[in-house]
Amino acid sequence: MTPILATLLAAGLLLAAPLRAAPPEIPVEEPAGFRLTDYRAPTPPGLAGATTLDTGAVRALLERGGALPIYVQKLDRSSLPGAPWLLSKPFRQIPGSVWLPNVGLGAPDPATLDWFARHLERLTGGDRAHGLLFYCLSDCWLSWNTAKRAVLLGYTRVHWYPAGVDGWAEAGLPTEDANPLPGPQPAP
Repeated sequence: MTPILATLLAAGLLLAAPLRAAPPEIPVEEPAGFRLTDYRAPTPPGLAGATTLDTGAVRALLERGGALPIYVQKLDRSSLPGAPWLLSKPFRQIPGSVWLPNVGLGAPDPATLDWFARHLERLTGGDRAHGLLFYCLSDCWLSWNTAKRAVLLGYTRVHWYPAGVDGWAEAGLPTEDANPLPGPQPAP
C-alpha cells in the first residue's frame, strides 16, 4: 500500500467514525435556600461558610482529630409508637462517625430540626468552633443541606465531603457498620 493510499484510508476512517465528545459539565450553582427534592443529583462545587474537602483532605483532617464525622443518610421510620428507624439493609460509614438520619432533608419537621441542633450541641460540648464534617453518598444534597444548616446554626468549622462514603470506600479506606442514633420522638 502506498503512503498516499494509507493516509487517505486513515483519513476516511477518522471521518467515518462518529465524533463522541463528552458532554460539557454544567456547573451546579449554590442555591440560596435548601435543596427540597431529588437529593441524588450533582451538587455545587462548594458551600458558603463551609470548607469543601476531597478524600485526601478528609483523611488528613480525621487523622489529626480535626473534626467529628457526621453521616446524614436518609432513613424511613416506622409508624409505630416511638418511631424506630427502618434498616432495610446494612449501611457503612467512615469509622468514628455519628449517624444523624434525615437532618439533610430540605424541609425537615420541627422535631427533627430540634433533634439535630441538640445533638450538635451535645457532640461539640457547645463549642461552635468544634470541627464538623458532614457527608452522605456521592452526588447527594443531604450532606450539603446539613452542612448549610450547621453554618446557619453558627458553627464556624464546618466541612463538607461531597464524595461521601462512596468516595471514601472507592479510595480503599476502611468503613464500619453504621448505626443511627435514636430518632426524635414524635409530637404527642
